[in-house]
Amino acid sequence: MATRKRNIKGHTVVYEDDAKYGADYLSYDLDYEEAEIFFRHARMHGSAKFEDDDDRNYTLKRNSDGTYTLSRRKSGGWF
Repeated sequence: MATRKRNIKGHTVVYEDDAKYGADYLSYDLDYEEAEIFFRHARMHGSAKFEDDDDRNYTLKRNSDGTYTLSRRKSGGWF
């Protein structure tokens, strides 16, 4: 998979292709204040978990250089 880098609401975010929809969700579906909640939580606690409108799960992790890594989490369903 290819590694991508995008500026999302003023934050540098690195992600793999499988997290593209999560990056799109933060970029286009949420307004600045809504997205900033996840960035603030990741900054304060190391990471923030969220899901998009299609129930795909993601983790936004703060890196030591001030950038963020977005990764897709597998669904933890019972089936």
